[in-house]
Amino acid sequence: MWIIDWIYSPKFRLYQQAGKIDSMSKGVHVYVAISGGVDSAVAAALLLDEGYRVTGIHMETWKDPKSQAESDGIPESVALAKAVAGSLGIPFINLDVRDRFYKDVVRNFIRHYLAGRTPNPCLFCNPQVKWGILQSYALQENADYFATGHYVRLSQLPSGQVQLLRGVDQKKDQSYVLSMLSQFQLSHSLFPLGKLTKGDVRKIAQEMELPVADKQDSQDLCFLGDIDYRDFLERYAPESLGKGEIVNTSGRVLGEHHGLAFYTIGQRKGIGIAAPEPYFVIDKDHQSNRLVVGFARDTGKQSLKAVHPNWISGKPAEAGKVYDVMIRYRTKPVPALLSTVTGEEFRLEFKEMMRGITPGQVAVLYQGDVCLGGGVISESE
Repeated sequence: MWIIDWIYSPKFRLYQQAGKIDSMSKGVHVYVAISGGVDSAVAAALLLDEGYRVTGIHMETWKDPKSQAESDGIPESVALAKAVAGSLGIPFINLDVRDRFYKDVVRNFIRHYLAGRTPNPCLFCNPQVKWGILQSYALQENADYFATGHYVRLSQLPSGQVQLLRGVDQKKDQSYVLSMLSQFQLSHSLFPLGKLTKGDVRKIAQEMELPVADKQDSQDLCFLGDIDYRDFLERYAPESLGKGEIVNTSGRVLGEHHGLAFYTIGQRKGIGIAAPEPYFVIDKDHQSNRLVVGFARDTGKQSLKAVHPNWISGKPAEAGKVYDVMIRYRTKPVPALLSTVTGEEFRLEFKEMMRGITPGQVAVLYQGDVCLGGGVISESE
C-alpha cells in the first residue's frame, strides 16, 4: 500500500527567522502531509527547524487521466513531494490511496451533482481521506501529531478542548475547508502556517531554496486539474446529459438546458437565453427536469436548512444567537440567526437577502475568529 524512502540531504539549512511554534518540540514526532506545493514544504521546514522529528507523508490520489501529467512514470505531485523531503533531509512516505479517494471523493462528487447539488469535495476529503487515512496512519506509527500547510490556528481551552481559529492571513484563511474535522482530529494536529501570511511563506521558501519555492498554487479541484467539471461529468456520468426545459419563475418555457448537473444555483453565465437583463439560475427541478431562471431581484433567499452538522467542540452551537456565517469558500461572512438546531440539522435566518445559497455547499458558523463547525446546505427559502 505504501512506499517508504529514507532521504538525507546535507544542503538543509535551519531557518531561524519565522518565529517560534508554541509547543514542546524536542523529541516530538510529527508526520507532515507534503503535497508537492510550497505551503506544505514550508510547514515541514518550520517544524524541523523548531526541533521536531519530522517525517514527510504524501497521499497519491486518483486524478483524471486526461489531466494527469507524469514525469518518468512518476506522477508530478509525488515527484515534487519527494524532492521536498530530499531537500529537507527527512524520511518520505508515499501512500497510494487512489482507490479509496475515487470511491469516497470522486464518486460522491459525481453522485451529488447528479442529485442536483453542488458539492465542495475538499470539505469531505479532509476528514475522510487526508485526516482519515494519513493522520490515522501517522498515529498508528506512534507519531505524536499530524501537520499540514493549511492557514489556520489552534487554541486550547483550560478544559483541554481545542478550538479551530482563522489564519492570520485573512485572504488565505482555510478554516472553512477544515470545518468538518472532529475534536480528536484537530487535537492531534499542528498548523505551522497559521500565524504567517502567504508572502512570508514564499519568502521563507525562496531563502531556503526549496524546490517548490516558485510553484503556483493550484486553483482547481485536485482530481480535475485544468479539465472543466462539465467535460468530466460528460465522460464519467453520461446520464447527466439529459436535456430539458429552461423556464422562468412563472413557468414559461424560455429554452432548453443541456443537463441539470451542468448548472449551479446563482449561476449567471452560460444559460444562453437572451434578455434585457441577465438571467440567473434560481432552482433545479429534478422531478420535471426543468431549470428555473430569473433576474437578479428573484435570486435572494433569507434562510437555509443544513443537515449532517459537525460541531468542532462536540456540542451544537447555541440556538437563538447570531453568528457569522460563510455559505461558500472565500465568501465574506455575514450575520445570521441560528433559529433551530438538532442533532440532525439546523436552520439559519439571515438579516439580509442572500444570493447563491447552494444545496451541497457547507454553511459554516463563526464566533469571532473561532470556527464552530457547519453542515451541508439542503434547502433555502
